[in-house]
This record gives sequence, structure tokens and C-alpha cells, in this order.
Amino acid sequence: DAGYFLNVTKSVKIIIGSPSHQPSFEILPIMAEKTFNEYGKTQAIDLLFEGSGFSRQGKIGFEPAAGSFLSSASRLFVEGMDFDLTYFPLKHLGYKSVVAVAGEIYASMSHPRLLSVRLGVSAKLDFSHIKDLWLGVVTAAKEHGFSAVDLDLVPSPNGLTISVSAIGEEFKLTKGRTVKARSMDLVCVSGSLGAAFLGQQILEREKKVFSQTKDDSVQPQLERYKMLIGSYLKPELSASTVTRLEDAQIYPSHGYLVSHGLSDAVKRLARESGLGVKIYADKIPFEGNSFSSGKELDIDPVSAAMNGGDDFRLLFTIPILSAEKFRRDFQTFDIIGHLAQPEVGSVLVSPDGLEHPILAQGWND
Repeated sequence: DAGYFLNVTKSVKIIIGSPSHQPSFEILPIMAEKTFNEYGKTQAIDLLFEGSGFSRQGKIGFEPAAGSFLSSASRLFVEGMDFDLTYFPLKHLGYKSVVAVAGEIYASMSHPRLLSVRLGVSAKLDFSHIKDLWLGVVTAAKEHGFSAVDLDLVPSPNGLTISVSAIGEEFKLTKGRTVKARSMDLVCVSGSLGAAFLGQQILEREKKVFSQTKDDSVQPQLERYKMLIGSYLKPELSASTVTRLEDAQIYPSHGYLVSHGLSDAVKRLARESGLGVKIYADKIPFEGNSFSSGKELDIDPVSAAMNGGDDFRLLFTIPILSAEKFRRDFQTFDIIGHLAQPEVGSVLVSPDGLEHPILAQGWND
């Protein structure tokens, strides 16, 4: 027994490394570092900031450029609902929590500026664990260009809770050149969809098998699922996307972070643009082994892309007049559909040309 995980028989973590490192489950040892009670909250936060590259400040702020606009994003991660510490490395969890809000900032064509983190910490986690989590937060904050970060720690009776919020800055020129969406504007995504959901299902399956065995030396063979598992545990976004769009003078009329499935993002797009949306199933990008893994799990990869979660991909609508330049300069994006007249609604077009209404959890229509 690993000691500090209270809700599982065995505590494990996933190691996702370079191709030479096999992803594996690993028993987590009891750590011997000082407890929060020995450090105290203030000293613990001071120690976390030491060597982080960020300074601890009573208040954080920045001076925006003249005429710029501020955007905000927030996300709450609750243990048992949004993540499972049985197999989720704390460092990856911290990284992912920052990517979640940075992605929302990018979707609004803004640049990340301020990051605020609140951690609800239960008794089963100690300073060494929060240090790992914080390392992931700091790594992502630097990667995505946040200029200042603050942190608070509060006790939690029911596991780990992570609250992250971010402030971004959209420049006046970008705001001024954004045009209203029109029918036939392109719908584009920044990478494969559905992989994160499939990766999570693989981890859940292996967790069940691992918890039933009495031999801790038996390790699941996860190498062939590495891309899917990595998509779930450590999603990545390019920090240069907004700058590159600005430099190319391409200004999306709408942008979303695909974090609750493609269907949800498409429904939001249709509602906020007042237009119809056509998504083509055969244009949706997938990881290479999504279909073989989906068959193994009895999950349709298209359904995983439409209704799964945690892909953390950017979805933009690109003006049709910028289509040629976008295709040439942004080849990491996939064009998966286009806007249409309002009466079309939100539809998924199958390879045989049939149009199926898009449904999403949380929506009545």
C-alpha cells in the first residue's frame, strides 16, 4: 500500500517519457519530507516559489498596451471527477491545469499574462506531492508566457481540488480587424481529436486489472498506447499560434478550446455566430492507432471525438478570403468543415453525404 492514497488498494502512477522509456504503472512510496504542519502554509508557499522563476507577490498585475482588451478564463479540477490520482502523475496534472486556461486565452486571440492557482489539499497529500504538482504548473506557465503567477493553499476534506484562472490580453489591432463570421468560413482544429478520451479509457481498464492482481511486479503493456495516453495526461498546445495568426494577418471570427468534445464546441459556435455549421466526419483528424484501439475498447473514434473530453485543441473559424494563406502557412491545423446558412443547423456529414444533427451533453437541442 502506498500510504497516502486513501481510496484505492494500490497506488500507481504512469510514466510517459521518450520512446526509449516504457509507460508503466509504478507503486508510489511514502515520502519522508516534512509535513505542511511542520512547514506552515506561508513557508510552504515561499519554498514552492524558490527557484521557480516567479516571485511571490501580494498582488499580481500588468500594464496592458494602449487600447488592448482583457480576457479571462477559469477552470476547476476535482479529484474523482476530473482526474484520478491512481494513475495521474502530479507533475502532468499541474501542467494540464495550466494548459486548460491558456487554451481558453488563445481561443480568444489573446496572449497569456496572469495566472492564479488555488489548491485544496487533503491530508493524504504532503509537501513533496504539492511540489511535484507545482513544478508542472510552473513549467506550463513559463512555456505559455505568463508574466506573473500567484498561489494559495487551503485544506480540503475530500481529496485534491485545483482552481486555476488566467488573464490574457488581446491587442487593439487584432480586435479591430476581426470580421463577422459568414457562411462558408472554414472550421479548423489544431490537432487530433478523441485521443484523450481513448487514452483515459485505456488507463481505467488497466487500473482495474492492476487493482485485482496481487503481483505488483506485473506491469501492463502500454507502449502501443503511448500517444493516446499522452494526449490525456499531458495535452500540449503551441504557444505561438496567436502570434503567428497576427503576423499572417489572419483573424478568426470565433475561437474555442475543444475540452468537452467537438460537439460542444460546434454547438457553441452555432449559437454565438447565428449560423449553421457543417462538420465532415472524414475530415476529423485522429491519432494513428485510434481506430484499432477504439475497436479493442468497443468505442467509435468519431463518437470519442464528438463527445469525449480533454482533447484541448483549438477550434477557429477562418474567413474564406484567408483560406489559401491559412492552408499554406498553418499546415498543423486541419480543416474539418465550414459555416453554413442558419437553417442548416449543426450537422455531422458522414462519408456517404448524409447529414446527422449534432447533439452534445448539456444542450437541450
